[in-house]
Amino acid sequence: MVQQVTRGIKISVETSFEGTFYRNYKIQYAFEYKVTIENQSKDSVQLNARHWTILDALNNVEIVSGEGVIGYKPVLKPGESHSYKSGCMLTSPFGAMRGFYNMVNLNNTKKFKVIIPTFKLSAPFAIN
Repeated sequence: MVQQVTRGIKISVETSFEGTFYRNYKIQYAFEYKVTIENQSKDSVQLNARHWTILDALNNVEIVSGEGVIGYKPVLKPGESHSYKSGCMLTSPFGAMRGFYNMVNLNNTKKFKVIIPTFKLSAPFAIN
């Protein structure tokens, strides 16, 4: 698990390998990640958007940006947390993801970014 705190918002990420699949006659490696967003600040906040950079061992880079997380724009009061699971497909058994969330402080309407720490994706069979 990797964790990082930005402006009182703690991000924790756990990953797992889900298996291999073929798509368009190419092997794909499926990974799941669980993100927990914990508000350790004294203000209520809302997550409005996310930005991901997904990298694999073959130097392929995919950028994913959009509103909310899996269709939600969670509001977190002080002490609250929100968890969700999502996934990605890589063309190699190793990779990494990093990114940030765009959030707003609901007490003063100031926008800020929360860093999602870089986390590794690796298929267990490929680890030596």
